[in-house]
Amino acid sequence: MTDFLVIAFTILVAGVVAVPVATRFGLGSVLGYLIAGMAISQLLAALSVDIEQLQGFAEFGVVMMLFLVGLELEPRKLWDMRGQLLGLGGGQVVATVIVLALIAIVSGNDWRTALGIGMVLTLSSTAIIVQTLNEKGLLKSEGGEASFSVLLLQDVAVIPILALIPLLAIPELAAAGAADHAEGAHGAGWTLTDGMPAWLAAIVTIAAVASVALIGNYLTRPIFRFIASAQLRELFTATALVFVIGIALLMTLVGLSPALGTFIAGVVLANSEYRHELESDVEPFKGLLLGLFFITVGAGIDFELAIAQWDRVLFWAAVVIATKIAVLAVIARLAGIRRQAAWLFSLSLAQAGEFAFVLIAFALANFVFDEPLADLLLLVVALTMLVTPLLFIVYDKLIAAAYCKGEAEEREADLIDEENPIIIAGRGRVGGIVDRMLQAAGFKTTVIDYDSRHLEIVRRFGYRTYFGDATRPDLLHSAGIAKAKLLVVALDEREQIDKLVRYVVANYPKVHVMARAIDRNHVFALWAYGCRDIIRETYDSSLRMGRSAFEVLGVDRQQARAMTDAFEEMDRSSMREVADVFRLDVPFGENEELMERVKDLKTKWDPVLREQMDDILKRGR
Repeated sequence: MTDFLVIAFTILVAGVVAVPVATRFGLGSVLGYLIAGMAISQLLAALSVDIEQLQGFAEFGVVMMLFLVGLELEPRKLWDMRGQLLGLGGGQVVATVIVLALIAIVSGNDWRTALGIGMVLTLSSTAIIVQTLNEKGLLKSEGGEASFSVLLLQDVAVIPILALIPLLAIPELAAAGAADHAEGAHGAGWTLTDGMPAWLAAIVTIAAVASVALIGNYLTRPIFRFIASAQLRELFTATALVFVIGIALLMTLVGLSPALGTFIAGVVLANSEYRHELESDVEPFKGLLLGLFFITVGAGIDFELAIAQWDRVLFWAAVVIATKIAVLAVIARLAGIRRQAAWLFSLSLAQAGEFAFVLIAFALANFVFDEPLADLLLLVVALTMLVTPLLFIVYDKLIAAAYCKGEAEEREADLIDEENPIIIAGRGRVGGIVDRMLQAAGFKTTVIDYDSRHLEIVRRFGYRTYFGDATRPDLLHSAGIAKAKLLVVALDEREQIDKLVRYVVANYPKVHVMARAIDRNHVFALWAYGCRDIIRETYDSSLRMGRSAFEVLGVDRQQARAMTDAFEEMDRSSMREVADVFRLDVPFGENEELMERVKDLKTKWDPVLREQMDDILKRGR
């Protein structure tokens, strides 16, 4: 028991420390987990931890992740993706296998071994890609959906790969007994189809998949209704886990990928009334197991072998990444995927996947690889997975940023041929409403925005908006900033808001600047820049929700409004006092004087506000 607690404590501490640090530096949670695993690898070895066995357990996080992804997809949408599944996915798998096999043959490997290398390295990491795309909100983008289509096809491709690898056995290796390893998981152990004729095995497999669809459609509702009648949340969680684990077990027994089976189950349940309940129950387990999986990948790196063969490891890792990027770029072009979506598609799938660990062991056991090659490939797979978060950083910081800048620079700013007393910078979900309100009251506005695609849509509805970067001094001058009475800063990006506010406050002090603030911290920063009319973007809607909550709880509407006004007055007063001690050169969370002021104000205002609320309620009785 003590050993188990020490191991669990060590792994949890490593993750809790490394991930926030990595996230703060923009490296992402995946790289944080990988670094955590590398940091504790020697300690786990000293504790005699079986990393491979732990990794096999943690891989169930991938199964749960695909179940949750399936819940987000309706069957109709999956059917609409069939072209991408076959075209993008099939093309990537076949082309990558051929290219990597040819490179391996040129490097001196037997053609059978080379083909095995190609099949092992053609698969990408579902765990890393889906997790990262989800974190960055890119899974529903064009590049994200294309990447996911390839991952699904790769899951299906595992079945023929497992069938083909034994056929590539090299007689010399078999005769020498070069491989004496247990078969890997995921279809390599005992299955129901062992010893069956091919036609019967196919029928059993199809029946298993059909049973998943039938269970999802017809049995889940009565089962969950029965469990819900007990009114015990833990039973619902246990049932959700039974459902996911049972389907994974069924898929494994017929030699299919458990991740593929649970994904199908998720798609079947996408329209279920229990969908959100299932998501909330499975999500915590998925997150912890995925984190554990990434830690085991980092901990499984053989640093001694990596140092001894660093040149070969780097060479093959570079070959894998470069080959997959090139193949994916060609496929993206043929499929009509362009610009940053093509880059996201190519970079995200450039690594080898977690299933490669299983396939390498399987190829070793079936005399396709020898021991030194298997050890080398394990390092190559781990390194490509380690590099993937860095490729996402390259995409975020260089490629996506360059395309956004390029789109704005491709089109010259519009010539502003009018001067109005009101200038609105940004016509999105905030600036658009402000503009409509002012125009409805008869005020003339000049609206500037740099999202050309959004402006084309807006213009179809009859709203005049000028294209351009409102932070440019020359554009502001042509818009008549020197004569304007009011500048409404409603841009989306905090950096752009800050830049525009600082410039106008410093150079046009007579212009009233009304600025949109992203959050409370941003309010203090804008105040420090000299802006005195600051609107938090979610503040008023939050007040309305609070007022509605009062009414739901039985408070009269007039009283609810009075209570909301009292809270707003207190909040605004305290904001002004806190703004006086805010410092731009000190991080918000490290400003001790500011923290003390907030604590003092809380002690001062909370009793006063409570007394005001009580008075309002008493007057209404």
